Amino acid sequence: MPLYESTLIARPDISGQQVEGLSEQFQEIVREKGGKVAKTEYWGLRSLTYKIKKNRKGHYLYMQIDAPAEVIAEMERNMRINEDVMRYLTIRVDALDSEPSVVMQSRGARDSRGRGEYRSRDGGEGGEGRRESPRDVPPADAPNDDGKAAAANADSAENNDSKAKSGAE
Repeated sequence: MPLYESTLIARPDISGQQVEGLSEQFQEIVREKGGKVAKTEYWGLRSLTYKIKKNRKGHYLYMQIDAPAEVIAEMERNMRINEDVMRYLTIRVDALDSEPSVVMQSRGARDSRGRGEYRSRDGGEGGEGRRESPRDVPPADAPNDDGKAAAANADSAENNDSKAKSGAE
């Protein structure tokens, strides 16, 4: 049978339980007609790129389906009729992915950090990899322990004075 991925966006003013009910309703349609829903994922209430029917957010639901084209047509017909569904998109794919979708993987990576944990820019934990502030780094012309930088600066100042004198003559 052909393989499909279907994503729908439901109105933001319904609850998560009602979205799960929508999911069950569409899964039942697929099962009754001889298809199989391989996986469903609820991506949560997310911001939309642009307003849809005066809404800025929507509940996202993702399904992987193994069913004939007639079953998909019936499911989409029911999605059009349902007032809670703002948008839907079903595409045919070559293979279904058994791993979680990219949306769920990124959510897992974000949740694994926990609250209040500090992460430095280079990926280390806590104070490791702390960047030095400008106050921690001595200026380039500051003398070091053996006084070489101060002597070098004095030499360059003398050279500048002698050049100025020779240019004036």
